[in-house]
Amino acid sequence: MNGSGAGLLRRLIARPSIPGLCIGTLFFAASLTPSLVPREFYVQGALAGVAIATGYALGVLGVSIWRYLELPLLRGRAKQIAALAAGIACAAVALFCLSRAAEWQNSIRALMELPPVDSAHPYLVVAIALPLAAVLVLLARLFAVLIDAAARALRRFIPRRIAHAASIAGALFLFWTLINGVLFRTLLTGMDASFQQVDSLIEPELAPPADPARSGSAESLIGWEELGYRGREYVSAGPSADDLARFFGTETPAPIRVYVGLNSAETIEERAELALAELERVGAFERSNLILVTPTGTGWIDPRAVDTMEYVLRGDVASVAVQYSYLPSWLTLLSQPDYGAETARAVFAEIYGHWTELPRDRRPRLYLHGMSLGALNSDRGSDLFDVLADPFHGALWSGPPFRAETWRQVTAAREPGSPAWLPRFRDGSIVRFKNQHDTLDIPGAKWGPLRIVFLQYASDPITFFEPQALYRKPEWLYEPRGPDVSPSLRWFPVITMLQIGADIIHGGDAPAGFGHVLAADDYIDCWLEVTGAPGWTDADAARLKRLFPD
Repeated sequence: MNGSGAGLLRRLIARPSIPGLCIGTLFFAASLTPSLVPREFYVQGALAGVAIATGYALGVLGVSIWRYLELPLLRGRAKQIAALAAGIACAAVALFCLSRAAEWQNSIRALMELPPVDSAHPYLVVAIALPLAAVLVLLARLFAVLIDAAARALRRFIPRRIAHAASIAGALFLFWTLINGVLFRTLLTGMDASFQQVDSLIEPELAPPADPARSGSAESLIGWEELGYRGREYVSAGPSADDLARFFGTETPAPIRVYVGLNSAETIEERAELALAELERVGAFERSNLILVTPTGTGWIDPRAVDTMEYVLRGDVASVAVQYSYLPSWLTLLSQPDYGAETARAVFAEIYGHWTELPRDRRPRLYLHGMSLGALNSDRGSDLFDVLADPFHGALWSGPPFRAETWRQVTAAREPGSPAWLPRFRDGSIVRFKNQHDTLDIPGAKWGPLRIVFLQYASDPITFFEPQALYRKPEWLYEPRGPDVSPSLRWFPVITMLQIGADIIHGGDAPAGFGHVLAADDYIDCWLEVTGAPGWTDADAARLKRLFPD
């Protein structure tokens, strides 16, 4: 091995930083505390590994800044005693948190009506966390070696400290460009291709609908194969005219479902035009209600949302959705949040434009709906200033992501005294919020011509993640807390952001009515409020809720 190679190896396996180890251990301990949704041991292990590496990096950075400022350092025996005392204290904190981990997870599970766990599997958590942290630290050391090599080369032309700063800035820029522009794009392309193959599989248990009013039927402008997996699932499901007749005790029309898959046409504009043509073919504009549904990243539409809506509107409704992606929503949300907005805008413009040309007394009431990433893109699909002269009638946006602009603006402008997890916006005439409890009936409030309802749970990480949690306590953590947020949840700088970020990936694993899983009962309340459905009593609503046990 030559000198440069031996030097590189020595730096990679150099003695670890004591401050880095101490802060990494404290970060490990803090990562064991509860967040918004329960965590399995493998999720906890991965989160803890990232936390250790992050804490270690901050410790090393702190020492570097201390030395750069030429502040005094402990040396000799004083340094050894301080290191020993800090190590013992940090290890004691970590062991204490490991012993409490199961109790903390059960504090969330109890609120979500889940059975308690006997153990948080501390040995497995440690077995996952330590190797992952070691790999991340080695990568960080390699990154530092490259920065030093670049700085040495630059010192020939510019002063030492400027060279070092320039090498750090250049390395960070190169690293981010490679990760975001090359590696991440390659990963997304590969995943997109994989999900596309899954989407194209024809399910043997599903047959093209016999009802000509559904996409994929023999009379449809959209072929069964072109709908994709989620589209075929959507048009094959839902209540039939017989189901509705049995519930209401009278003859009712069958709901109309239109779906345009990603493979149904080449361009976004062509898919939007196809959606309108299919709506006209099936007579959707002759129904009393028309719902523009924006699906999630994979093209999925929450059946709890649409099935309940079709009952609330007594079957006299048509719904339309256009697929824009194959990727899971959480991945799209974190990496490409604008993905799908262009499709949502094209679909809204096409259908809304046609709707406004119809006589006002003979056109359906128009509503928007989206869940998760669908809520984000549904919101972005229309501009309020473009529809003020002739507004649509309402929107139900469920599980709105933290990036949703209307949600963010309304939450920030909420009435004083209303919590961030259940805001009250002005007089409640335009926007209202719903969680697990009946919060839509606001005393003295009257709806205006446009009704917007956000359905959200305080334990939903998709909704309540915020990058600013890195350095400040989120508003939704102040008292009073949401009914489904653990009282043991505490804010820690950096760690809380990492915890909620991990929760995003598996927030959909919570039981219905918690996390990112919206309950049918709550959808029913929201649809009744958004549509102002006439003829419904509290007893009717209760009977419908019994039809949809979660």
